[in-house]
Amino acid sequence: MDMAARWAIAMAIPMTDILTLTQWLSPSFPVGSFAYSHGLEWAISEGEVSDADGLQEWLSDTLRLGAGRVDAILLCAVRAGRDPTEMAALARALAASKERWEETLAQGRAFCSTVAGMTGEALPELPYPVAVGLAARRLDLPVEEVAALYLHAFASNLVSAGVRFVPLGQTEGQRVLSDLHPLIREVAAQATATEPDDITSFVPRGDFMAMAHETMDVRIYKT
Repeated sequence: MDMAARWAIAMAIPMTDILTLTQWLSPSFPVGSFAYSHGLEWAISEGEVSDADGLQEWLSDTLRLGAGRVDAILLCAVRAGRDPTEMAALARALAASKERWEETLAQGRAFCSTVAGMTGEALPELPYPVAVGLAARRLDLPVEEVAALYLHAFASNLVSAGVRFVPLGQTEGQRVLSDLHPLIREVAAQATATEPDDITSFVPRGDFMAMAHETMDVRIYKT
């Protein structure tokens, strides 16, 4: 999509819907994302991630080949009208570890509860990307933009975990997040053109880290 087309779309997007989605995906929205590291805590403790470059590489793989890609495809499918119950079952089947499932289900449950309390419209308990995709049906926003903002929030939370636990400077963390922007847009665009039946994931080291995290005696994060 060229710049002129993107500008035309941007000008047509209702500002209220942009603000609503931004609120849903902001750190202040009570889904408890700050409590989850997606296995990153174990990766840092084992020296797999020890600096900004290592964090960016780890997050790039997660976005391009792991949970980022999977979540974006599920979100886009539900936003486009696929059955959320069916997509929730697929999300569970694709969860590579116990903690990964608990992470996405707990955040989804909290998201649904808060949105229902705000709107008065009940939402079923769903995994996080499925819940966001379902709620986003009421927003007049391009699905690619919804997926991109979801992925940005996902990456931002893990950057924050890296800043606190590696540790990194705040500027270094923001540089990592900024450098991930092109990849976030790429993954979001690909997700809109990928059917759920074609979902693949291949981040074995990251999956092992998430599994190993379950055995940590002392930890800061739930996952």
